[in-house]
Amino acid sequence: MQHQKMIDAGKLPSALQKMTADIRQGAHRAGGGGVTVLVPAHNEADAIIETLESLELQTRRPDRVIVIADNCTDATEQLAADFGAEVISTVGNTDKKAGALNFALNGILADADPDDLILVQDADSQLSPDFIENAVRHLSANDNLGAVGGVFRGGPGGGFVGHLQRNEYARYARDVKRLHGKCLVVTGTAALFRVRTLQGVSTARIMGLLPAGNGHGGIYDTSVLTEDNELSFALLTLGYSIASPADCTLVTEVMPTWRELWAQRLRWKRGAVENCVQYGWTKITRPYWGRQVLSMIGVLVTMAYFSSIAVALGSGQGLHVHAFWMAVTGVFVIERIVTVRLRGWKYMLLAATMYETIIDLFLQVVHAKAYMDAIFNKKKVW
Repeated sequence: MQHQKMIDAGKLPSALQKMTADIRQGAHRAGGGGVTVLVPAHNEADAIIETLESLELQTRRPDRVIVIADNCTDATEQLAADFGAEVISTVGNTDKKAGALNFALNGILADADPDDLILVQDADSQLSPDFIENAVRHLSANDNLGAVGGVFRGGPGGGFVGHLQRNEYARYARDVKRLHGKCLVVTGTAALFRVRTLQGVSTARIMGLLPAGNGHGGIYDTSVLTEDNELSFALLTLGYSIASPADCTLVTEVMPTWRELWAQRLRWKRGAVENCVQYGWTKITRPYWGRQVLSMIGVLVTMAYFSSIAVALGSGQGLHVHAFWMAVTGVFVIERIVTVRLRGWKYMLLAATMYETIIDLFLQVVHAKAYMDAIFNKKKVW
């Protein structure tokens, strides 16, 4: 709430205008400048080559590719160097991906041209060949666009849990396409920024117009679990828009086990809740608060639903089928079928069985756990 008070104090517009003007005074190149790709990598020996190969195949080749080797104990660093990428190694970083990116950006942004571009890409993802070309075009066409993120598909593997995630990602891609690229969060999987936008974020953090982040003007907030969500809030607060255009696609790793999926989603969910608390109740965060409330209602409804079944069976009353609830169930079945259309008719047919209820319930439990952890301030685990 502290940051909400600072942002709502009324000084943001004038301060932001001056800050933006100062930054743009240094701009002297046309839009769509040189592209530098930053690939934070922690023990990504199994994936780093495939990731770098996807950059080699871009229709608009990046001008620099820098792999940030963060506390690697495997062959990531050597493999990246052998491939021809620049490699820098973090020194004493304990702040995971956010810390690694701040480490690299601290050295790059100071001397970069304001119109140059920075693409941040996970080391376990592969861009579609026209990703950079399309992302640069979108960014160049809209000066108010603060970042262009990717629309991801699930990679192979992971058995049944991997299959469920691929369906989930296909539904997300459908939603983003239907909204013409409008998104809530610019994914940290792959996102393109102007240098001047990131310089503005750094300045705003130092001026107290945004949460302090790492306390030294670092772009990424090292105190949060979801640094991409927080950076999206920061950009929106500074007056930028964000987008995930349907033609900026990539493939990312799926969690191979239920245990790893649990850890990933618990981090995502708790991070999103705490980002809302961090920014408070503002014009920017209201839709995000609304989604949190809807999620909590969903958890409570699910608990009530299964409790009622347990009570009915336990008391010997049995279950009774009502036409109204059958109709409601039919709506859910249709939704499952239609929304997985991107994967083809076989997946649509399979979706009619409602077998994906498994992951729906799983995620409901994750949500409940995330809310409880946030409420009781349980120690954060990456």
